[in-house]
Amino acid sequence: MLTKHEQWMAQHKRTYKSNEEKSKRFKVFKDNVEFIERFNKAGKNKYKLGINEFADLTNEEFVAKCTGAKIPSFKRSSKTPFMYGNVKGVASSLDWRDKGAVTAVENQGGCGCCWAFSAVAAMEGISQIKTGKLVSLSEQQLLDCMTTTDSCKGGWMEHAFEFATQNHGLDSDTDYPYRAKEGTCSPKKPSSLPAMITGHQSVPMNNETALLMAVANQPVSVRIDPTQMRFYKSGILTGNCGTHLTHAITAVGYGTSEDGTKYWIFKNSWGPKWGENGFIRIQRDIAAKEGMCGIAMYPTFPTV
Repeated sequence: MLTKHEQWMAQHKRTYKSNEEKSKRFKVFKDNVEFIERFNKAGKNKYKLGINEFADLTNEEFVAKCTGAKIPSFKRSSKTPFMYGNVKGVASSLDWRDKGAVTAVENQGGCGCCWAFSAVAAMEGISQIKTGKLVSLSEQQLLDCMTTTDSCKGGWMEHAFEFATQNHGLDSDTDYPYRAKEGTCSPKKPSSLPAMITGHQSVPMNNETALLMAVANQPVSVRIDPTQMRFYKSGILTGNCGTHLTHAITAVGYGTSEDGTKYWIFKNSWGPKWGENGFIRIQRDIAAKEGMCGIAMYPTFPTV
């Protein structure tokens, strides 16, 4: 195990400030690796875990460092009818990656701004669907220029959609690159968002059928309990999961496996080495109304 830890440290360029810190981190690493190995050896699940960059963090440290979504404290509008409420005959499977509506996976790093990555992915997607042009947009602009979030300490996707609406778009990631920390708001450049965001809507709460109708038409931002996701490597995430919604990801498709398990496809913001090249499949249409890990509780999407 000591050898594994040394190899892991070299792979992830991890150093510790003292021998005491290294000893503490080794114990956490050992516990996590043993859990991963027991889980995979049991072979009872539809997914596998892997040792990744989070292996020397406790669960509490992981949540504090690598998530950042907040639950809406504001009222979800019920005045506007759900725009996909009357959609009929959605495709049995769909992957927005295959349709050119999903940009490359990025890594939020130690900044708790998953909300920005989730919102940006949803805006990139609907913009490409409407115009045929896929542009990677700036999460950093949201961190630096928004006054309605806590930046790297968490925020709301809905506020990101409102910012894009009020500011007539977002800068491109090339013009305003990500730095994984809050900075000073730079002067606005001409918008790189091909389709103008006009607002946002919430998917009806605790309704996976409604979520399916929305995802069949555009990528959708969701909040999720990330605990089960931490060491996810491949397969379809199933089993028991909580509803402590501290992370945000983006639904970019859905399908059914060869054994008949229905699943969602989500884009994450923990880099392309995590999960299935930065994406995760999560079981769909489960008995719990809130969906697996709470994904059906607070879905939201931008409108154009």
